[in-house]
Amino acid sequence: MKRAAPKQPGDHRPGRKRTTRTKGQLAATAAIARLGTPFTWGGGTPAGPSRGIGRGARTIGFDCSGLALYAWSKAGVKLGHYTGTQFRQGKRVKLSDLRMGDLVFFGGGSGDPTHVGLYLGDGIMIHAPKTGDVVKKTDFLDSTYYRPRYRGAVRPG
Repeated sequence: MKRAAPKQPGDHRPGRKRTTRTKGQLAATAAIARLGTPFTWGGGTPAGPSRGIGRGARTIGFDCSGLALYAWSKAGVKLGHYTGTQFRQGKRVKLSDLRMGDLVFFGGGSGDPTHVGLYLGDGIMIHAPKTGDVVKKTDFLDSTYYRPRYRGAVRPG
C-alpha cells in the first residue's frame, strides 16, 4: 500500500483553521525573541543586533530604532535607522486603535520623537530603553515616565 506524502509547512489540513499573521504580529514576535539583548547606541540592522557607535562601540545589541527596524524587517518592511524617520514611515494610528507591532513614539517636544517601541497589547511595549539596559517590556500607559511623553503611533506597511 502506498503511503501519502508527508504534509509540508503551510499545507491545509481539513478541520484546522488557517491563520495568517499580520506584519505587525510578525514584527512583534521578532522583537520578543530579542528580549534581554543589550542596548547599544546605534546598534541594530535588518539582520539583528550589531556593534554600536560611540559609547556603544564595544557592545553588540540594539538601540530603540535599531530594534524597530530589525523587527519590521522580519515582516518584509524596510525602516530607516532613526526614530524621527520611522515616525514618518507609515500610517498614523490613534492610541485607541493600536495593534500588535505598531510603533509607539515618545519625547522630543515639538521636534522629532526621541524614543520608539513596538506595541504588544494591553498598554505594553517592547523596546531598547537606554545604555546599561536591555531589550524589555514596559507598560507605557501606566508609566509615570513614558505616558506623559507619548507622541503618537505609526503602523508601518
